[in-house]
Amino acid sequence: MKTIIISIILVSLCFLGICVKIILKKNGEFSGTCASNNPLLNQAGEKCSYCGADPGDQCKKEAKSEEK
Repeated sequence: MKTIIISIILVSLCFLGICVKIILKKNGEFSGTCASNNPLLNQAGEKCSYCGADPGDQCKKEAKSEEK
């Protein structure tokens, strides 16, 4: 029972940290959502499946949200 309570508290703290980041960030968005910019996640050099950006390019979804 003690382990379950500790687990619930830790998960709650993680969600709280994410919520604080969303509230404090401009427009409540996370930066760097493109996996194509991360060499550890994109070892094959493929385009981002989220926005279609090539490796090394800026996320196309971020560019569209900046225009608004």
